[in-house]
Amino acid sequence: MPAGAVPPGSASEDDAEANRRAPVWQSSPPGSLYDYIRVASFSLDSEGRIDQWSRRAAEFFGVPAEKALGQDPVTAFAPPDVQERGHERLRDILGGSEWTGLVPYHDAAGTHGLAEVYVMPADQGALCIAVDVATLRQIETDLAASQAVFGQSPMGFVLFDTELRLIRVNDRFATVFGRPAEQHRGRGPHDFLSRVEADRLSAALRQVMETGEPVLDMPLIGTVPGDPARRRWSMSLYRLHSGAGRPIGVAGLAMDVTGRQRAEREAAHARRNLQLLNEAGSRIGTSLDLETTARELLDVAVPHFCDLASVDLYQALLSGEEDLTATTDGSGQVRRVAFASAVSDAPVAMAGDDDVSPADGPVKVGAVHRYRFSSAGARALRTAQPQVLDSDSLDTDLAGTLVQSTLVVPMVARDTVLGLVQFSRAKGSEPFVERDRMLAEELAARAAVFIDNARLYRREHERALILQRSLLPPDDPEAAGLDIACRYLPGSMETEVGGDWFDVIELPGHRTALVVGDVMGRGLRAAVAMGELRTAVRTLAMLDLEPAEVLGALDEVVGGLGAPGRTRRAAKDAGDDLSEVYLATCVYAVYDAVTRRCTIANAGHLPPVVVEPGETPLLLELPRGVPLGVGGEPFEEIEVQLTDGALLALYTDGLVESRSHPLDEGLDAFRASLAGPDRPLEDVCDHVLATLDTAHGEDDIALLMARIRGLTDEKIGDWTLEPQPTSVAKARELARGQLLAWGLDSLVDTTELLVSELVTNALRHGYGDIRLRLLLDRTLVCEVWDSALLQPRRRRARDTDEGGRGLQLVAMLSQSWGSRRTHRGKTVWFELALRGGQSAKAGPSVDDLLSMF
Repeated sequence: MPAGAVPPGSASEDDAEANRRAPVWQSSPPGSLYDYIRVASFSLDSEGRIDQWSRRAAEFFGVPAEKALGQDPVTAFAPPDVQERGHERLRDILGGSEWTGLVPYHDAAGTHGLAEVYVMPADQGALCIAVDVATLRQIETDLAASQAVFGQSPMGFVLFDTELRLIRVNDRFATVFGRPAEQHRGRGPHDFLSRVEADRLSAALRQVMETGEPVLDMPLIGTVPGDPARRRWSMSLYRLHSGAGRPIGVAGLAMDVTGRQRAEREAAHARRNLQLLNEAGSRIGTSLDLETTARELLDVAVPHFCDLASVDLYQALLSGEEDLTATTDGSGQVRRVAFASAVSDAPVAMAGDDDVSPADGPVKVGAVHRYRFSSAGARALRTAQPQVLDSDSLDTDLAGTLVQSTLVVPMVARDTVLGLVQFSRAKGSEPFVERDRMLAEELAARAAVFIDNARLYRREHERALILQRSLLPPDDPEAAGLDIACRYLPGSMETEVGGDWFDVIELPGHRTALVVGDVMGRGLRAAVAMGELRTAVRTLAMLDLEPAEVLGALDEVVGGLGAPGRTRRAAKDAGDDLSEVYLATCVYAVYDAVTRRCTIANAGHLPPVVVEPGETPLLLELPRGVPLGVGGEPFEEIEVQLTDGALLALYTDGLVESRSHPLDEGLDAFRASLAGPDRPLEDVCDHVLATLDTAHGEDDIALLMARIRGLTDEKIGDWTLEPQPTSVAKARELARGQLLAWGLDSLVDTTELLVSELVTNALRHGYGDIRLRLLLDRTLVCEVWDSALLQPRRRRARDTDEGGRGLQLVAMLSQSWGSRRTHRGKTVWFELALRGGQSAKAGPSVDDLLSMF
């Protein structure tokens, strides 16, 4: 019997008590069987004529009393076709026989029907009672249906009277509560429910009895005899009325929903798990940052799956090392990268934080620690299997009184353990079960894949960035007649390394090549392609080709990147697919510090910006050109005359274009940032990067700025010599005088010797006037011009040769030397380091000189 139940008396005692309380021999409100059926009575005298005709008989048969009295009943209301048989029955009745039968009739409304008439003979006639058959048959059907429902329904049916006592229950209800149905008569809610639940049911019964409003799906909890487990029922209550509308009790329909609620809980858990997985799919992995991915995992898990959670990753993984474990026993160094709690704002010690050297207090985010070999964390890392810590196995020194259940789940991706995640539930929450363990493994596995992807991407990104930076010029490149400042900003970690590059190449004659380019594409392949192009540009630049010729040759090089070992033309002839051919944009400018002229060619790149002193920054109007790798189109070049103090800016599209603003707005903002007062070049670069939107990280940014500082006339010596032998001595004399004027006494002898050799070669192998030019900047450059196109070539002279050693002597005594073609011949030059400079070259030894002979 449930707690709080009151033992009832026997059913017979309850019935007797109810009979004693019932009012008898006094007026009672209407409400009986006669409210549901049509009943009429009349009587016959000894001659078979109607001598009493009730009002109900008048209503029933539609014949008023004044017409019925004194007539035989057959003539009064029977149809003509049955009157003969009716008179025969009437004679039998007057003879003293009882009779029951069906009699057709039609009432006052003209409705035809059948009446079941009961005729009971008396001393002076007979008493007749008529009942409408249709109503009677309906009552019989309703009673049969009620009996079927009560007897066969799988749900429990109960009927309460107005005193809230049971007057009838069906077999299902009786079976559940362990006693026959008749023994439940007279019992109340407290007899089969606990006191709390019985009070709730009694209050609901009174509410239904008083208001008539039904109570639907009222939950009830209790136990049944022989089963200590709690059961759950859903009960609906309805008020019962008599035919006259008087409340006569409450009907209850009870359904056992224990299994259904269990299934609903399982379905709810399944829906929650599916929702968590869907949320994990949309929220985890939005970034290629390891720490961000770990925080996204905890944002999904807390508080919907657990109350506390933390993520530890191998320190080797975060530092970019290849070996992630360092040890195979699961005790390698790990770093806590994320922690989340729904129960405390302060850091909380996780149940699995059993460290080799426990620190004071909980492990904080960013802290590096090791798990003890026997700890659950070390086992999870060692075996790649989740560990469950329940209330019995938890270390109270670690978990305190807050945590009751913990899952320690390794994060495994591509058969590699990356770290672990701890999910904990506080006391008061449901402990983890098998389905929770499976969900935790799935969440950890999904996050592990994204973390591993981020690790691999970070490794490739760092390698590409190292490669790219190694191929760029130093931070402070130097050039004759130019102040140089440059900046390179790689894209964010979310974007792969691009192919942006720039270069500053010193050319003979105090000329400088300025190059900025962008390989289309991203990643390590783009960085490698950029390195190949930079090397090709440097090689082509040293051939002293015109800018348009450099881009033309570079176009062939780019076309061959997609078909290694062959040019684009060879690949086309072989019918190869050129879909993998690289494309690149490039602007190539050559500045002459003597003439201050800049010759520029463009291959699909953004045009440079020129800022003349005191004037508005302008975009140079260049022939656009097609990108490198397209092929089929020649490149054009223009020549620009610059003044001292002018600013030349070359850049890539990442500086002026992003998703937040179009290219035109970026170009306008770039030009506006270059305007203003004259500032040091480094400050100009910083101002440009601070003014423009350079923090978007969508693309690499390369910026190369040069301020014109041309050679003054005092730094240039330029003479024209006649093609005759005496010009050699004159050249030596002119060189000596110019060097003495510059204060370069220590270089006089070497310069005289080398000038003599070059002028002699020009006389012997060239023709036309000879031009001698000395240029002084960071080094001393000597150039000898003649009209011959044949380039000088070094060769080793034989022992018997009287000549052929001049160029060997030039190469030995100079820092560098070379020759280049000009529009009207060639130029042979050499360069000497100024004494005391870092690049000064030691003179040749005696053995070096003797080796020439």
